[in-house]
Amino acid sequence: MDLFISAFVNQWIPIVNHWLHLMSAILWIGSLGFLMMAVIPALRKSVPSEYFKSLANAIYQRYQKIVGGLMLIILITGGINIVYINRLMKTNNGEGFTNPYIIALGIKLFFVMCLMTLFLYNIIFPPDPGEKTKAGEEEPDPEGVPFLRPAFWFGIFIVLMAATLKHLHH
Repeated sequence: MDLFISAFVNQWIPIVNHWLHLMSAILWIGSLGFLMMAVIPALRKSVPSEYFKSLANAIYQRYQKIVGGLMLIILITGGINIVYINRLMKTNNGEGFTNPYIIALGIKLFFVMCLMTLFLYNIIFPPDPGEKTKAGEEEPDPEGVPFLRPAFWFGIFIVLMAATLKHLHH
């Protein structure tokens, strides 16, 4: 029975935790890409311009509610992943996190914080869908969703750093 409990704690909990972490990140970043590459261009072509921003904003408001839950899952499972990976690295090399791993983790966490900052900014300061720009003034969010492209690129770099981390702890 002790062997079963040990195997469960040392193998299955980290596997399920990592799976939840990856699925949440995939849904978050994938949906950002879907918004940017499919939804917004389709709206721009099929919806009259006077309704575009309000419809894009309504879609984004629904998206933010879903992402809030995903962000919570990512934060919790990411912390648990760090504990299990450190334990694995101590078992494998006797020292835990190596310097390259800490640098890559720091870069990944920087991108995560940038992405979360954009998410929280859009919650605290929601865009005004009725906002009109003055003649000659550049539109602040042509997609109808503030910071959509930067958020997507931060997500891409997070996935790159996750791949780097996976390589560094084996």
